[in-house]
Amino acid sequence: MSGDDNSLAHLPDKTLLRRAGDIRLLVLDVDGVLTDGTLWYGDHGEQVKAFNSLDGLGLALLQREQIAVALLSARDSAPLRQRAAELGIHHLMLGRHDKSAAWQALLDTCGVRAAQAAYVGDDLLDLPVLRLAGLAITVPNGHPALQQRCDWCTTRHGGAGAVREVCELILAGHGRLEAIIQEYADG
Repeated sequence: MSGDDNSLAHLPDKTLLRRAGDIRLLVLDVDGVLTDGTLWYGDHGEQVKAFNSLDGLGLALLQREQIAVALLSARDSAPLRQRAAELGIHHLMLGRHDKSAAWQALLDTCGVRAAQAAYVGDDLLDLPVLRLAGLAITVPNGHPALQQRCDWCTTRHGGAGAVREVCELILAGHGRLEAIIQEYADG
């Protein structure tokens, strides 16, 4: 979120907020959305990933509000699984190149309709799922084709708080964001 006095200034119009209020499941691509998309490898070939703590709190708040969170990625890694465990994310579809089939499995597992699920992606592999999602979201560092086809684009880049923006959009759509902020303000 921006640091100005009106933290909701970047949020979309009321129609999109209403749609966000219908969301019961947030599904995230990982590389380029939850991370900045850079692939780091150690001396022995191990993968290293950097995650943003702003995103982590946003995901925890969503889950606290009974909105399920899932990760859907063509890649799999130990750091990703560790971060998912830290955040209490149990719905993992990793190493899945057929994202449409994995998407349907997530909907079935979580008992939601596509209209109740948001998807955040950044590259061409995500287009098939974005077409199916009730709320299709991308990031400014994503492929231009996605920006033309999504319902909303975050202001922050993937790995730099974009997921937090999405979480706050959904919380605002549910009418919970201001109350949550007030809880923290009241200490």
